[in-house]
Amino acid sequence: MINIFKIKKEERGLALVILLYTLVLNALVIIKYYDKFSLLSDNYRRLFLKIFNISGFDPLTYEAVSKWTTSYNIFRHPFLAFFMYIPYQINHGLMLLTGHNCVQFVIAAIYVFFACYSFIFLYRIFREVIELKKIDSLLFTMFTFSFAYVMLATMVPDHFLLSMFMLIVTLYISGLKMKKQLSMTRLQSLILFFFTAGVSLNNGVKTFLATWFVNGKRFWHPKNIILGVIFPSVMIWGFVRVEYHIFEFPHFKARQIALEKQKAKNKHKVYEMYKDTTSEKDQAKIASGVDRILKKQEAETLRKQSLNPEVSHQGKPIGNGTFISWTDISTPRGMTFVENLFGESIQLHQDNLLGDTLKGRPVIVHYRWIFNYVVEGIIVLLFALGLFFGRKNKFMWLAVSFMAFDMLLHLGLGFGINEIYIMSPHWAFVITIVIACLAKKLDGKKLVALRSMICCLAAYLLIYNTALIVEYLTIL
Repeated sequence: MINIFKIKKEERGLALVILLYTLVLNALVIIKYYDKFSLLSDNYRRLFLKIFNISGFDPLTYEAVSKWTTSYNIFRHPFLAFFMYIPYQINHGLMLLTGHNCVQFVIAAIYVFFACYSFIFLYRIFREVIELKKIDSLLFTMFTFSFAYVMLATMVPDHFLLSMFMLIVTLYISGLKMKKQLSMTRLQSLILFFFTAGVSLNNGVKTFLATWFVNGKRFWHPKNIILGVIFPSVMIWGFVRVEYHIFEFPHFKARQIALEKQKAKNKHKVYEMYKDTTSEKDQAKIASGVDRILKKQEAETLRKQSLNPEVSHQGKPIGNGTFISWTDISTPRGMTFVENLFGESIQLHQDNLLGDTLKGRPVIVHYRWIFNYVVEGIIVLLFALGLFFGRKNKFMWLAVSFMAFDMLLHLGLGFGINEIYIMSPHWAFVITIVIACLAKKLDGKKLVALRSMICCLAAYLLIYNTALIVEYLTIL
């Protein structure tokens, strides 16, 4: 698992190209925000959240590396803050040396590294696992990295690039083992689970899926279920609970106490005002009058909140529990599939460019040109053909299982459906893996035709998405 990080001779040119490309993308983000984010602050969270605005990405990694804290949602990203502790120490040292916050440079260096290796490992999947020719492997890798939110993941300070890297590595290792008919050892599975689930908890399920596909029936052996599935799941959940009670619960409790004090203060203020403006002496009637005023105030507050995009664009949840409140049963699935799932994820919309649904961008935005829908239709058709022609490819179905699990969460339960395109780095590479399985079945003129089509699509998307990203970061 260590040796796989050695860059092979045929990969050096590719690594250099993607290195230069991601350096440029990260430089654009640094330039846009440097004058504000290089300043030292006593409240980095407020600074970054107020100013940073690229789609709905959260700049919480900037906060964690500026002044270490468990910035992320602990239940979704158990270890992510701890993964950022060493980068924080590096940035802290740079702060002492320069008097400036160098967080953007530290994060850019990390993300360029993971972007390059995501590119290389994906190339190896096409080259070594699916066994395409070098030119086809390069085309499909470039095609993947021409997708809008794959490009954005390499340059924004969120967790999606790290997730994409870990999932691609998991697929690569699993693919090699399936090809060589080797088993996934329990230690390897635990290491992959630690990093995939540590970055984003739901991705840990994909490690179990990978182990199942590689090991087959042996995965379901009681000993493996206990030691390889239940034990790590219980351990990580126990860690999450401890982490929450140590780092987050004190802040939650402080907020609740402050809220109760504010309510008591407001109630006392209303009571004094009501008592001064009424001739009523009966305390019970005075209390009833105060309650009516407080209920009107609460109703008005809720009305104003409902007009806020952060609330109105969330959709209707199944329930109000801790996790069930993240669901959404009201956002239309059909339009989401067209405009966001296979739309915005791959091709940016010109209107509301890189807007945030929690800050005013409509959940559904339409393209200006029919050509965008034609491109989307071609990609969906190629994906469907790939599923059909690759139906006997076990590795393809492993990749598809990753995407299927995400679709269950997003389209089924509605988790994050209002900005599903942001989640696409978790599954975008599955689209090209499936289409690559179509290429594997073709030869002669049919392969040349598909190769030409992929080349045209990749070139168009690279030019189109890059132009809009540059426009947003330099002009808008």
